Amino acid sequence: MLNLSDGVKKALILIPTQPLPARTRVAVRRKHLARLEMAKAQRANFLIIGHPKSGNTWLKVMISRLYQLRYNLPESTLINTDEFARKIPEIPRLAATNAHYSYEGEVGKLLACGATDNPLRHKPVLFLARNPIDIAVSWFHQFTKRQSRAKQELINHFVDNPVDRRTVQMWDFVRYSDIGLPSLIEYQNTWARNVQALEHGMLVRYEELRAKPVLTLHAITQLMGEEFSLDEISDAVEWGSFDNLQKLETSGTFSQGGMKLVNANDPSTFKVRRGKVGGYREDFEAAQVAELEALVRDNILPELGYCQDAADD
Repeated sequence: MLNLSDGVKKALILIPTQPLPARTRVAVRRKHLARLEMAKAQRANFLIIGHPKSGNTWLKVMISRLYQLRYNLPESTLINTDEFARKIPEIPRLAATNAHYSYEGEVGKLLACGATDNPLRHKPVLFLARNPIDIAVSWFHQFTKRQSRAKQELINHFVDNPVDRRTVQMWDFVRYSDIGLPSLIEYQNTWARNVQALEHGMLVRYEELRAKPVLTLHAITQLMGEEFSLDEISDAVEWGSFDNLQKLETSGTFSQGGMKLVNANDPSTFKVRRGKVGGYREDFEAAQVAELEALVRDNILPELGYCQDAADD
């Protein structure tokens, strides 16, 4: 039997289904991608839950660096699910998912509050939270300029009002779209509750990972059941710095989709685009910022703490 990587398995679902009519294509892809997503989660030693643009890729890059250094692996290869484990079984398998949109929601159902007991609920699970306004702005750039057509189509069939990436403007996307700020607030609240109910659940805020990267990454690796020295963690954090990752991305170091260079002439398409805490204040007028922050302040769970004081985030 062929031992195919998860990436190849995904391609074998997407490529043959491309000629199908849209509705049929989406239905078939959703069914088979859901099975693949569930299989990845079931095999994984550690689960990362986070909405796109919450820092998931950055976290995986730093974790990748830890194993690159320990096992002398090439820096161009990043861990997504089984890239390292298939070569070196001692390296744990990761499963990173938004656990929400389309087929990825199947994993979310098993980890939700009140779900029937199942093996996923006993695995180490990290929820990576982030200020939903910062997510919304970066999500706009991701969805309109980096998102694959296949993933975009699946997401648009998931929502009531599909988003046309060719015409949607940032304010309308952030404030009013079905995948904009109101849904992002609900997502953050839902997963903060979900992870609290899990046996080995941990909530980490992106802002904490930025402010105290060494200590926070060390705590995450301990949740994984791994032991790395603070020196090893520090090396991974330094390699995963914004400046270094942007240099590596723009030089074409990475060949994988998550960090692959899309358009060297358009910085807004970079995966490592800005990464700034509170950067949304540079994208909108003062009245718009106040409206967005009020929406978050009035609806976010207090324990997440976003926009409780406009100066905090």
